[in-house]
Amino acid sequence: MIRLFAFLLLFLSAQASAEFGAIPPKEKHWSFQTPLGTFDRAALQRGFQVYKEVCAACHGLSHIRFRELSALGFNNKEIKAIANDYQIKDGPNDEGEMFDRPGIPGDAFPDPYPNEQAARVVNGGAYPVDLSLIIKGRENGANYVYSLLTGYKDPPKDLVLFEGKSYNPYFEGGQISMIAPLNEGQVTYSDGTTATVDQMAQDVVTFLAWASEPELETRRQIGLKVILYLIVFSLLMYFVYRSVWRNVK
Repeated sequence: MIRLFAFLLLFLSAQASAEFGAIPPKEKHWSFQTPLGTFDRAALQRGFQVYKEVCAACHGLSHIRFRELSALGFNNKEIKAIANDYQIKDGPNDEGEMFDRPGIPGDAFPDPYPNEQAARVVNGGAYPVDLSLIIKGRENGANYVYSLLTGYKDPPKDLVLFEGKSYNPYFEGGQISMIAPLNEGQVTYSDGTTATVDQMAQDVVTFLAWASEPELETRRQIGLKVILYLIVFSLLMYFVYRSVWRNVK
């Protein structure tokens, strides 16, 4: 009887969860989403701070190397100091053993867990995704991640949460394994910006948008130059054409 009751409770909870599909994400204006948009350097540095102090405990950033942080405005000395804070698995050494060493600018950000199974054990079976490509890997990525980070709330009365789950209406089914990661004043920004949940969410989304596409600004600058070149070239060719064929009827 107890097993039957537990099964019915699990079934009804799953049915209720299925009824709560993800709602559309909030729409925000992001400077990097306009055709010629760029990243706010102050927001990038604040976002990196949020990632390092909050997100990095569970989520990797394996596609980004420390040296690439120069694009955020960090100098070589600062990048070396940031890399040195991480332990990198290296080897084998002369004895054939792997060893840990401080990071260097050429290293990629290490994963916080040695393997997927270890990550699932620590996180109740859930696997924290790598954040390197999270913005490009999700539909309407910037708005989705922002909405997810700021969308935690109490569940509806008719929704029974599974053990270890939190309610977030922007997540499919409403039940998410990640507890609300951001809290007021959780970080202390070096530039004096007030660390509200909304501010931290915007900053870390900006940073993750850059991490998903570090070459975005360079690509847009090259594209603009190419377009201007083609416009000028087309005008010159038009005037050459008019000059060569001016006496031909």
